[in-house]
Amino acid sequence: MTATDPGPTPWHALSPAEVLARLGVRPGGLTEAEAAERLARFGPNLFRRTPPVSPWRILLAQVRSLIVLLLLVAAAVALALGDPLDAAAIGAVILLNVALGFFTELRAHRAMEALLALEVARASVVRDGDARELDARAVVPGDVILLEAGAAVPADARLLESVELRAVESALEIETSIAERPTMVYKTTTVVAGRGRAVVVGTGMDTEVGRIGALTASVVEGATPLERRLDALGRRLAAVAVAVALVVAGLGLLQGASLGELLQTSIALAVAAVPEGLPVVGTIAMAVGVRRMARRRALIRHLPVVETLGSATLICTDKTGTLTAGEMTVTDLRLAHEAVSVPEGPFTANPDVLRLLRTAALANRSTLVEENGTWRGRGDPTETALLAAARKAGLDLAALRAEWPEVADLPFSSARMFMATWHRAEAGLLLCVKGAPHRVLELCTSAAGARGEYPLDDGERERLQELNRELAERGLRVLAVAAGKVAEPTDPPAGLTWLGLVGMMDPPAPGVPETIRLFRRAGIRTVMLTGDQRLTARSVAAQLGLLDAGARVCDGRDADRLSDEALREEVVRTSVFSRVSPEAKLRIVGAYQERGDVVAMLGDGVNDAAALRKADIGVAMGGRGTDLAKEAADLILEDDRFTTIGAAVEQGRIIFDNIRKFVFYLFSCNLAEILVFLGAGLAGQAAPLFPLQILWLNLVTDTFPALALAVEPGDPGVMRQPPRDPREAILSVGMLRSIALYGALIAAVTIVAFSLGGTTCAFMTLALAQILHLGNARSAGPVLAPRMAFANRTAVGAALLAIGLQLVAAFFEPLARVLRVTPLSGREWALVLALGALPAIVGQAAKTLRVFRARRRPRDEAPR
Repeated sequence: MTATDPGPTPWHALSPAEVLARLGVRPGGLTEAEAAERLARFGPNLFRRTPPVSPWRILLAQVRSLIVLLLLVAAAVALALGDPLDAAAIGAVILLNVALGFFTELRAHRAMEALLALEVARASVVRDGDARELDARAVVPGDVILLEAGAAVPADARLLESVELRAVESALEIETSIAERPTMVYKTTTVVAGRGRAVVVGTGMDTEVGRIGALTASVVEGATPLERRLDALGRRLAAVAVAVALVVAGLGLLQGASLGELLQTSIALAVAAVPEGLPVVGTIAMAVGVRRMARRRALIRHLPVVETLGSATLICTDKTGTLTAGEMTVTDLRLAHEAVSVPEGPFTANPDVLRLLRTAALANRSTLVEENGTWRGRGDPTETALLAAARKAGLDLAALRAEWPEVADLPFSSARMFMATWHRAEAGLLLCVKGAPHRVLELCTSAAGARGEYPLDDGERERLQELNRELAERGLRVLAVAAGKVAEPTDPPAGLTWLGLVGMMDPPAPGVPETIRLFRRAGIRTVMLTGDQRLTARSVAAQLGLLDAGARVCDGRDADRLSDEALREEVVRTSVFSRVSPEAKLRIVGAYQERGDVVAMLGDGVNDAAALRKADIGVAMGGRGTDLAKEAADLILEDDRFTTIGAAVEQGRIIFDNIRKFVFYLFSCNLAEILVFLGAGLAGQAAPLFPLQILWLNLVTDTFPALALAVEPGDPGVMRQPPRDPREAILSVGMLRSIALYGALIAAVTIVAFSLGGTTCAFMTLALAQILHLGNARSAGPVLAPRMAFANRTAVGAALLAIGLQLVAAFFEPLARVLRVTPLSGREWALVLALGALPAIVGQAAKTLRVFRARRRPRDEAPR
């Protein structure tokens, strides 16, 4: 939308006079009265930011858990039965779960809000014919703004005049490329060189950034894979709890139990069926991942995101600054008679190469400065790349400019397509030119060759053009350099000598090709979405190793013409999308998701924001990323490194494996508790345990060991495994079978202990069996070897702590009285030790046998 028209206006295609006329403004700018009227009409020059997440909303998300609701029902029943102690204990568990999740997530949200940058603060505006500086929020359509190097552009504007004006607009790629809109500047971009005057044509949400922001806000975020899986588990738990309660209640009625006894048993069953530690341990496991990722300079905004990365099957990423270093580097020189590759470090150059680089350094408006021992460019990235190449060749840039002082210049313009500078020399003036190869070639009458300068004919001109095409087809940006001796400046210059071509590229960022190979081994595809031309995109993708056999490069404008169904078929074959718009990125991410992929989207620009929010996990850059990209993302890379994503995916897989381990452990223990009540009911016995004893077990003997499983070290081969099916449940069929077997075994030894020694004996046996069951849950192999036993020292410590607390419950009189624990004889303690250790012994024996068979299998299958 524009300031005066209901539909979009092609401001870039109109002349300055037409733009001013449509906006109803004079070249001298608005008056203060006119500006005030427009400010009231169009509103302040601000984006509609996503409001910070309310603490109450975060708190509500914690208490909506089905597990928490089941515990609330159990607490209410206990209170109604006049058992405030049980109700208070259950309430304490609920508060612990909710508080831990709330404060962990609140901290992540607050850290994110602190990371977001502020709006452009000030703007230089012409009002009442005078230049003045004012708050950028007061800029209105029709304002004439002044731009200079280092200034941020406060609004979308049409240039009225400019002198070597250049802006960094890599964060804002739109349908018509920036090269095709040289008369426009856009809000949030930065002027890196030159100066200019422009008239504002759009403010706030009517800017290109605002348009993309509105698109981003329209995207609805879905639940993460982990949230969906845990929700499914919660529903199954509720079903199991209700079914067992009905069976036990029915048995109780048949046996003549009173209503009070039935309700008491129901409370115990509800507590037994619900693994109170699951929300706590799940939160802790993801918090461990958050902490580990923070050490790798990654900021997690939402805890389940850690695990979601581990489920990723596809990485969609932009190119500039993510896959590439984000800075131009000269890689190739093409003289008329020689090809020269420019190395990363200093190199020895022949006189012809030195002449070319000297000319490029003189026809230049940028500088190199030394900061803490490192040379950094200030100004246009292309020009600073030329200066860096000249410095590597041994040229002293300061001495160069002192020896040939500049006396005149012709600035670069989109119409001229070159820049020229004249420098004082011993005889006359030295003319230095750089620009588009075909345009510079038109100004040349000769070329520098192996035997000196020679005249150019049509055949030689075609050969030089072919050299240009060869470099361009490799995805390089190509400039031509020429020089001449003249008596005085002329426009246009003529009679130049062709010195050669300079090919430059934005090189791959360190570690990117290796990370892409790591993803490929892990069964994860990497797809590049870029605003670059097809040739450039293909070349960069080939260098990064993205183009597998049969992989395609699809132009974004071709993708725009495809139906949703055709696009879903296209994305299967395509590894690179070039010239993509924000809307196209959104459709492409959606197409992959509709095919069943879990998509991680990496980006840093405004144009990436909608796709970041649409993806299963959006990843933005914390350093160079725009505010809109950071707000839309789930994960912020503070070090701006693609390689950190590899570490995040690995960590996510480890976390999911650990979640499976502690879910296996908790469900085995909770199923054992349920089966204890069910078995006792079928045997016609009274409830073997009291509700508070079950709650104690779930807090002490379940939770502490399960917490230790959350920090298990990862399997070394975790990144050589294929991605999990996003629809796969946390508990596989094999795991459910193991849970049933161990649950039944633990329940059996507990019922035997109850039959032989009573409630306290059953309580202690169940506790010891659950604690030692930790070794069965830790790994696929036995943990009896010291190397395995102490690989996770937290697990060893948690087991000792749980045993110690259980002994406190047995021998500390006040606690024993609350838990209704009575003293045991020596014979009963021996019974507890023998029965409690039996499930662990069986489990370790089964693991040892499994490992032994696996080691013998290759030998048995070897050729005889």
